[in-house]
Formats: sequence, C-alpha cells, structure tokens
Amino acid sequence: MRPVIFDLDGVLVDSEPVWEEVRRAFVAEHGGTWLPETQSRLMGMSTGEWAAYLAELGVRLPPREIASGVVERMAERYRHGVPLMPGAKEAVARLAEHRRPLGLASSSPRALIDVVLDATGLAAFFTATVSTEEVARGKPAPDGYLEAAGRMGVDPGDCVAVEDSSNGLRSAAAAGMRVIAVPHPGYPPAADALALATAVVPGLGDLTPGVVDHAA
Repeated sequence: MRPVIFDLDGVLVDSEPVWEEVRRAFVAEHGGTWLPETQSRLMGMSTGEWAAYLAELGVRLPPREIASGVVERMAERYRHGVPLMPGAKEAVARLAEHRRPLGLASSSPRALIDVVLDATGLAAFFTATVSTEEVARGKPAPDGYLEAAGRMGVDPGDCVAVEDSSNGLRSAAAAGMRVIAVPHPGYPPAADALALATAVVPGLGDLTPGVVDHAA
C-alpha cells in the first residue's frame, strides 16, 4: 500500500487564518510592517525561518523571542479549540482503515503539532511526524518530507503527499513524491506550484484510497 504523508496547516487544520491573524498582530505590536506578500512567503517556512523573516519586517525583538511569542499565542488559541478542516479526521481514518502507512510533514513547531494531534485524537493514526524545526530547511526544500519518509522506513518515491500551499507542493515534489493538492480557498497555491500536483481534489471528503492509487 502506498504510504501517504500529510501536511498539517491548511490541509488537516484550518490554521492559516489563525497564523496570519496572530503573526500580523505580533508584527504590528512590535514595530514591524506587514507587506502584501508576507503571508504567502511565510507559508511553509520553518520556525527559525519565519521568525528571522518577521525580524526583517522590523519587529524589534530577536528571532528566538519572536518565535516563542508567536507560538505561545498560537498554542493559547488551540487550547480553546483546534479548527479542523472539514472531513479531516474522516479522511485520515479512511486511509488508515485501508492500511495506508501515514506520516505528517509540517512546518509547525513540534509543540503545536503535538497539541493539535493530541487534542483531535489524530496522533494514533500516524507512524511518524516531522516538524521542519527538526530538519535543516523548511519548505519548499524537500527536507521535511524526506525525513518523514525516512522515519517511516519507506522510499520517498513510493509516497503520496497531501498538500495545499505553493511551498508545500514544491517541497513534496522536490522529495520525489506524487502530490495530491487540496487547495485552501482562502490561500490558493500559485499556478506553477499547482501544476506539480498529480491530482487536485476540492476537499478532504474527496481524498479516497482510489484517488491515492490513481495519483501514484
């Protein structure tokens, strides 16, 4: 059975609006300037990368303090409820029931991944989970997906990734994986990134074992 590796933000959790709200407010409060392209650039960056980028926007704090401040605000939001994407838990369970080895390759910090998976009951479905904090480079580099495949003990070329963002699609494709795109309506991927997908589905309700097999 083809292993499937999910992204988290924008695929399983409708977190991009929350990330944008939290980081935009943090930048404003600490003297920075949010640019029109900021949100699209941030999507897929590792914690260290986006913290350094916010410092470049004029936030008057060291990147380490930027990261800890933003992550704590995100964790607080999640403690009041995790905004799962429609059909997220059902899609993961559906693939698990068909004996698909499942992994996760996320740009979120480890602390937030664990909060989300524990709070939603999704943790039990995944053989391996990776934060881009734990690899050298964030998306669009392939490091996170390659690490997830390595921890699962599978060949990256045998895997199907499920992604939503431009950088995520580029990352999975660079890892040599087939990619199923589930574009977020509020944050659609760039056309060139979407072209890397083997299949495009409108929502997780359409992510079936048959779609995975066809993509592979």
